[in-house]
Amino acid sequence: MEFLSSKNIMLDQCADSRYEVLQLISHRAKQLHITDNADDVYKSFLDREKLGVTGMTEGFAIPHAKCAAINQAAIILFKNDKKLDWPSFDDKPVDIIIALFVPDCEAGTTHIKLLSKTAVLLMDDDFKKLVRSTSDPQGIVDAINMELEKDD
Repeated sequence: MEFLSSKNIMLDQCADSRYEVLQLISHRAKQLHITDNADDVYKSFLDREKLGVTGMTEGFAIPHAKCAAINQAAIILFKNDKKLDWPSFDDKPVDIIIALFVPDCEAGTTHIKLLSKTAVLLMDDDFKKLVRSTSDPQGIVDAINMELEKDD
């Protein structure tokens, strides 16, 4: 199952806050038909942000939305032009966001798979270097899809 294509990669973005990032990502999800309701998805992101830290380490965050308004599981990667305040495990700002979208009906299955495999990617220094250094959306897509397709 393909969770993202090059259309899901948002490079050279200029957001000024994590809330703006989450809004932009929610609207991109609507453009990509991941959802029909960007507002509900945005609210789902905000609800999740209230539960705890989604910022990982080294400038990466993994916000995730789970709601009935999401039509299909997907990932959107967002690279910002500057680091933003974002609660994170290392208390450092974030500039690369890997957003997960999961329909309510897949909350216990697909959500856990996407989250765990994304966390594995963020332990891979080569992956982090690739995302930081490239302006090639397809290269990012290939690296993420390769990890997602691995059997556990």
